[in-house]
Amino acid sequence: MQFSKSVDYALHALIHLAQSERDHNIGIKELSATLGVSESYLSKIMSKLRQDGIVRAVPGVNGGYELAKPARQITFLEVIQVIEGRQQLFECSNLNSQQHRLLTEEKPSDRNEDKPGACVCLVKQVMDGAERQLNQYLEEQTIQSVLDAASKRGSCSANKE
Repeated sequence: MQFSKSVDYALHALIHLAQSERDHNIGIKELSATLGVSESYLSKIMSKLRQDGIVRAVPGVNGGYELAKPARQITFLEVIQVIEGRQQLFECSNLNSQQHRLLTEEKPSDRNEDKPGACVCLVKQVMDGAERQLNQYLEEQTIQSVLDAASKRGSCSANKE
């Protein structure tokens, strides 16, 4: 599993916006130069973040982008879902194989008249559990938590000196 570069740029852009002075928006030109990505590519990313209410576009000559809500309310999971979509990471694709039938068990919650003997794949159970744990962790991480950790630690370039 690998997140796209768009997720990386989105998270870094949000961190940069959160670091900027209060009530100071940042233009796409400055933001793209800071991140080392083309303006057009970054504009598409920022548009998605704007449509989902994570950033706000400020119009005008001195316009740009600013956070639409506090950095402590913007989770990594939310950003990933806005950029990548909200699909499941794993889908069992071997449903009709003999191996799959050996690795299924009857789900007690599915024992009803509508689905008698409904089964769930044990591999899918493991993968769904992993996804739930990953999502929980990403939900706990916010733009502000990264800024807090960075301020406690200092920058990487300062640590090298």
